[in-house]
Amino acid sequence: MLTNWAGNIAFRAQRIDRPTTIEELRQLVTAGARVRALGSGHSFNEIADTDGTLVTVAGLPPVIEVDRAASTVRVAAGVRYAELAREVHAQGLALHNMASLPHISVAGSVATGTHGSGVTNGSLATAVRELELVTADGELLTLSRDRDGDRFAGAVVSLGALGVVTTLTLDLVPGFELGQRARTGLPLEVLDEHFDAVASAAYSVSLFTDWHGPRFGQVWLKYAAGQEPVFPWAPEASGPLHPVPGMSPVHCTEQQGVPGPWHERLPHFRAEFTPSAGAELQSEYLMDRRHAVAALHAVDAIRDAVAPVLQVCEVRTVAADDLWLSPSYGHDTVAFHFTWVKDTAAVLPVVRLLERQLEPFAARPHWGKVYTVGADRLPDLYPKLADFRSLARELDPKGKFTNAFLAPVLDGI
Repeated sequence: MLTNWAGNIAFRAQRIDRPTTIEELRQLVTAGARVRALGSGHSFNEIADTDGTLVTVAGLPPVIEVDRAASTVRVAAGVRYAELAREVHAQGLALHNMASLPHISVAGSVATGTHGSGVTNGSLATAVRELELVTADGELLTLSRDRDGDRFAGAVVSLGALGVVTTLTLDLVPGFELGQRARTGLPLEVLDEHFDAVASAAYSVSLFTDWHGPRFGQVWLKYAAGQEPVFPWAPEASGPLHPVPGMSPVHCTEQQGVPGPWHERLPHFRAEFTPSAGAELQSEYLMDRRHAVAALHAVDAIRDAVAPVLQVCEVRTVAADDLWLSPSYGHDTVAFHFTWVKDTAAVLPVVRLLERQLEPFAARPHWGKVYTVGADRLPDLYPKLADFRSLARELDPKGKFTNAFLAPVLDGI
């Protein structure tokens, strides 16, 4: 039985295929009545599930083609960020951001709006310049930021609803080095007056709490090497830390200010550490950053319910973008990420309570995490959802790439 990484979802596919060429993939898509693409499986709901054919893109040629002159890289959909980052770094270039875990696939991360942190850093999807996908009729379609305008903006964060992505071309920046320091014991009340200053204190900032009290036990600052951040609100940690209190930091990226290349500091976890099983569930909600302090206090008001089923909560910021189904569409964003214990029955009631608390702030759930927000609320949360539905009808008129998860999003397609 094939499951997602966390093991909370068992895929129901009638068949599972691992094509090794684009032509083979095209034939599989053409022949299938229902098809879904599977990346690295680091989703926590049924977004990748299907009762038809599940296609893993991991078997396609692992293309990584760096164009130093253009500062871009063309990468196969199934390549993971750790592999991509090593090759890009070897060419003296860099991605602008990375997620906390470098083991996730490029296409899956982009399709769900996954992100890193930083007030000026867009999600991983904002680096996409061009993408190639196999559409429902088996044809190859290439969409470009420069050439295809709105169709491109609708197709990047696509939830797999438009076709099977085969390659993406990403923008790169010159290589850079970062240092990383952890601070401890930041009271929630400090953020009442200083949230923007705290969030912008470094290139990437993460705040961690277990919600056992109104404080953040850890603040991780990832900053340009040689430019020590000014952070008067909490003392420096005495040694390296793991985001989850009490866990060994042995698998975490180096801290205590030791400079290193971007791809060895932006993620929270080392690339050489390969997580084999996920004893956790995850949820995440993204809101307009101007609501950050009020939303934090809304969560604090229910911390007695949240804390017993929580491993850790991480608060980050993401820059605005124009990608239709991106959780950061249209405004600079604050993201509340919850790593729960692996107990669905205990977690879901807390998720519902949390969503009620965050509803006044128009919180958008991360597409690949555990959430219960109804499809009836999605048009209010995503202003371009009607346009996306039209694009899905154009590229997939019979709903070949639709599943039970996507049908309400796509209004029954």
